[in-house]
Amino acid sequence: MTSSARTGGTQYLETLLGYNAHRAALTLVDGFTQSMAPFALRTVDFSVLSVIHHQPGVTSRQLCQQLFVLPPNMVVILRQLEERGLIERHPHPTDRRAIGLSLSTEGMRLIETAEQKAFAADLNASSSLSATERKTLARLLQKIYLHTRSKIPAAP
Repeated sequence: MTSSARTGGTQYLETLLGYNAHRAALTLVDGFTQSMAPFALRTVDFSVLSVIHHQPGVTSRQLCQQLFVLPPNMVVILRQLEERGLIERHPHPTDRRAIGLSLSTEGMRLIETAEQKAFAADLNASSSLSATERKTLARLLQKIYLHTRSKIPAAP
């Protein structure tokens, strides 16, 4: 059997990082999405809650920069999370013009459980990798997107 017949003609595609990253992302995102369904969280909702969890007092502007979300979209996301009772807004301790974000008690309970489920989904989807390989893969992927992010001009 030729290599082409064995791979279904994808042997060239499999030499491309983007193709492989996309295929892997489909697997990872599917597992993540399923694990977040009981919490009614989209990827962006989970990301916002997780950053607020690990950085209490973060501002919406900082969230936009960290998560690459446009400010008008962040306004909607934060409003929805606040309406669900998951986040609270407080005056920022050092900047009178800014509002800091924190998790409500319910938001804290939800994200702690959701983060455990997300981690389990990641482990399940990457079960063919060792712990060292997972760390290496995460580091290499971050290297790609952080390098690319530094080339994108900041919004005014």
